[in-house]
Amino acid sequence: MGRGETPWPGATARRFRLARALAALALTLPAGALATACGDSPADRRPSRAAGEAAPTPPASASASPRRPLSPAELCTTAVRHWAREALDGATPYGDYQSMGLSDRQYGVLREVLADARAVRSEQGTRAARSLIDRQARDRCAEAYREGAPTRGPWR
Repeated sequence: MGRGETPWPGATARRFRLARALAALALTLPAGALATACGDSPADRRPSRAAGEAAPTPPASASASPRRPLSPAELCTTAVRHWAREALDGATPYGDYQSMGLSDRQYGVLREVLADARAVRSEQGTRAARSLIDRQARDRCAEAYREGAPTRGPWR
């Protein structure tokens, strides 16, 4: 076997060469990113500001605050709506309420909403049942979490 030859023939040699090329690429990426960050960018060509001059304000999209976390009622609504639609569409049961990521309170709301949605579907169709799921999930979750999330017990 001469210098530069691969010790394995065929597909194994190709995988070996690919792995070696990817390793070499991984070593060059940080250097390339650093060169781009420190290189001659359009920002480097702008004239510098005077000492008393204010910095430009960033665009509104850059300073937008991150999305606020959902309230317990909104989380309940989202989860109940999802699982009610899944069950209404005839999906196989996922398991118990804990494996679905629901609390006991949310599972109670789900059972009530799903029972009503099934009754409406048999009388008025799937579209009416889905609309009912949306409304009742929102209303019943708002009622269930009217006083907020649980504050006692291990789930605190």
